[in-house]
Amino acid sequence: MDLNYSEEENAFRAEVRAFMETSVPSDLAAKVRGGKRLSKADHESWHAILSRQGWLAPAWPVEYGGTDWDPVQRYIFEEEYVRAGAPRIVPFAVTMLAPVLIKFGTEEQKQRYLPRILDGSDWWCQGYSEPGSGSDLASLRTRAVRDGDEYIVTGQKTWTTLGHHANMIFCLVRTKQDGKPQEGISFLLIDMATPGIEVRPIITIDGEHEVNEVFFDDVRVPVANRVGEENKGWTYAKYLLGHERTGIAGIAFATQALSNLKSVARRQMKGGRPLIEDPLFASRIAMTEIELDALRTTSMRAIVAARDGNSPGIEASMLKVKGTLIRQEISNLARKALGPMAMPYVTEALDPGSNVEAVGPEGANAVSSQYFNLRKMSIYGGSNEIQRNLIAKSLGL
Repeated sequence: MDLNYSEEENAFRAEVRAFMETSVPSDLAAKVRGGKRLSKADHESWHAILSRQGWLAPAWPVEYGGTDWDPVQRYIFEEEYVRAGAPRIVPFAVTMLAPVLIKFGTEEQKQRYLPRILDGSDWWCQGYSEPGSGSDLASLRTRAVRDGDEYIVTGQKTWTTLGHHANMIFCLVRTKQDGKPQEGISFLLIDMATPGIEVRPIITIDGEHEVNEVFFDDVRVPVANRVGEENKGWTYAKYLLGHERTGIAGIAFATQALSNLKSVARRQMKGGRPLIEDPLFASRIAMTEIELDALRTTSMRAIVAARDGNSPGIEASMLKVKGTLIRQEISNLARKALGPMAMPYVTEALDPGSNVEAVGPEGANAVSSQYFNLRKMSIYGGSNEIQRNLIAKSLGL
């Protein structure tokens, strides 16, 4: 199944493509395509370019500074910025927190935080997972005790992506100890500069500092920073996760990665012939491409449903599960295509301007880095095992 793009949608694609071709800095695109590390400044510069164009928040209503594009336009936009080598928009503020604020936040919260997201004044991170409370998020233990017009927050969050860059964090905290676990959670917005907050790095298997632990020691947070009602945070958390899971599928990124894999397989030789001509390897590429096409069809159905005003529902979990498995398989095949050249992983070679010589063919270190990094995709945003349970439950199994 493919979308039958209208004349207006094709014109929109042409507009987006023209913008990307002239607006994505060549050095930034080279970093993205080469798998180089992106600095905070890199992300901020692209954020600023999109913000000036008015395209940073495709799904937001126009009244809050968004484009109010329909789902098809947003799909086209993602395809084109991936094609141009632009960095992915950091999702925590734009595509995760903002929809919650727009739907459940007070007018004061919207007027304060949404403009600061658009102009880059605030960099947000997500405080959901805790040690022992990942897939079973409702078991979280970070407490927020009411003290007049403030909450006193004590506890720990983990796997906080890019928390070392952030000046703000949105957190799930426990405000009631008795009753069902889901009924005692609240949603707080916390300034990372508040006394009592400590951020500690976690170095992942690929040698990156991407995630962190965040500790809260009697941190005072104004009650005015609570989103929605006290003890109703589970509702807002699920709403946010629906947005997160749909985006994790990353079909445009998988499509680009598959194209890169084919390019590698054409260059690498086996038995005197290009690897892509090897029957076993070619069959694995073909199977992955078929699965990606099927995922794209499911995504298209969800897009059409959204365009018609319907909610995709459990499709978000389906897209998350299959999308992450496909991304992992593509990275695995790329690693296999390079063979021994994928083994020596020189982490310093990914630093911009590094004088460390990369090992193996061009991009070999990036392939290794991506292989290790993408192992986490089937866990974050709700593990694939939990998503399968949700899918089965929705079908009455």
